[in-house]
Amino acid sequence: MNTKYKFTVVNFIGEFVLFNVAIFSHLTKIKKRFNEVLKQMKRIGYDSFLLIAVTSAFTGLVTSVQASYQTSGYIPLSLIGVLIGKSTMIELAPVLTGLVLAGKVGASIAAEIGTMKVSEQLDALETMAIDPVDLVYMPRVIAGIVMFPILTIFANLIGIFSAFVLSVYKYNINAFSFFTNMRDFFLPSDLIGGLVKSIFFGLIITVVACFAGSKAKGGAEGVGRVTTVTVVYSSILILIMDFIVASLLFGAI
Repeated sequence: MNTKYKFTVVNFIGEFVLFNVAIFSHLTKIKKRFNEVLKQMKRIGYDSFLLIAVTSAFTGLVTSVQASYQTSGYIPLSLIGVLIGKSTMIELAPVLTGLVLAGKVGASIAAEIGTMKVSEQLDALETMAIDPVDLVYMPRVIAGIVMFPILTIFANLIGIFSAFVLSVYKYNINAFSFFTNMRDFFLPSDLIGGLVKSIFFGLIITVVACFAGSKAKGGAEGVGRVTTVTVVYSSILILIMDFIVASLLFGAI
């Protein structure tokens, strides 16, 4: 590998690590920026509810169809609720929510900060002795960490309910058995594991978006480039983190 390329990669990783350190070192100022955090929580969370509802509803419907088809002749239909509940809480709700919001929230944050960078608004803040980490980056990261678990819980509810409706009316599964068996086989780690994943996903998407946006250059083309980079790298990191968290929580390694 070329020595210059090695240096560039190491330099990039170092900058990203220092960027994260700078953000979390400003947590002591969260009270000062509380209104900005609330604004970002609305933007990331409330404004995404409809998108997550549609995504989760059809995910639940597909899960119900696939569970009925793939387990036909292997397990009783009354246990489909168990399969749907566990797969939704552990994997589908957090991961699909993360991937969808990487496109919506991540791209939006990267484009906004990238525009501020190329138009020298971030430089103007520093000129006025206002730290962009304090005002721009930290509120978005905290809002992402807080709102992603909430959106994941919402996705769980919508996904499981839509799967329940289809299972009852299309496959004639007893409604009482659907939820009773789901409750009997429920483990707290199923829900907690998905929420832990969502916290990391919220952190990944917002930090990558802020970092990429802060590196934008070259006008509109540069903004488009960092937006694309944010979505691609956030999605890849979400899948990597999904494996790491699942491995640690559920004993795969």
